[in-house]
Amino acid sequence: MRIVLFGATGMVGRRIAAEAVRRGHRVTTVSRSGQSPVPGVTAAAADASDPAGVAALVAGADAVVSACAPPRDGTEPGEPFLALNRSLLRGTREAGVPRMVVVGGAGSLEVAPGQELVDQPDFPGELLAEARAHRDVLRLYREVDDLDWTYVSPAAELAPGERTGIFRTDGDRLLTDENGASRISAEDYAVACVDELERDAHPRARMSVAY
Repeated sequence: MRIVLFGATGMVGRRIAAEAVRRGHRVTTVSRSGQSPVPGVTAAAADASDPAGVAALVAGADAVVSACAPPRDGTEPGEPFLALNRSLLRGTREAGVPRMVVVGGAGSLEVAPGQELVDQPDFPGELLAEARAHRDVLRLYREVDDLDWTYVSPAAELAPGERTGIFRTDGDRLLTDENGASRISAEDYAVACVDELERDAHPRARMSVAY
């Protein structure tokens, strides 16, 4: 499979790239610098906010992966992050690539029917803006019916760790363990994302991943 991955220099993006290469996929990693910390990929420089540039870069790919994150410079991230995803969608459509996998957030996962994690009173205030930005992007993708997309939400705690290949997946539900913790390593989250690229088990839907 030929995969083009945007946001390849971040914690999650680089691990998805490494996992895909490990399985023998051809991966082009995209960043503004054109650099990649992952061996075995083709590195390219591009701006994901330029739809024409996105289309030119992803032409001929089997799938596009967005591991882009909202702005973290202290500005309001919602609208810029939506604009970035609209650009990725437009470029992917123009190039005729049929498949997208999107690295999402955990805040919009449900802790009970109709109750999202981000709306709980103990949700960390410093993470609210980013969580809401991710939620808005999920709503954007849920309006897309001409492209095969999957939005992959991690557990509430996502951090570098061990690759075990053992985890659970669900839909819109926040997964927790027997102690009430919700966590996944970035390595196993990457495994889940590449599994989804290969299997397409959640077409036009959100999936959650946790131990």
